[in-house]
Amino acid sequence: MIHIELNISEKEKEEIISLLDECISDLNMELADTDLMDFRTKLKSKKQLIQKFVDSLKSSHLPVEN
Repeated sequence: MIHIELNISEKEKEEIISLLDECISDLNMELADTDLMDFRTKLKSKKQLIQKFVDSLKSSHLPVEN
């Protein structure tokens, strides 16, 4: 497992989550319009990876800046 440390503000964290949520939404629309199973499988994998990162960001607690 790789550990990554991000030095971002709470506002930046919220913006990143928002951007990734938009990506997930776009992937959902693409999945709905895709009939090719191989392509669907790749899209689902991308969606799961992005969702895992979003969940990780949401559960992380950033230190309070002084």
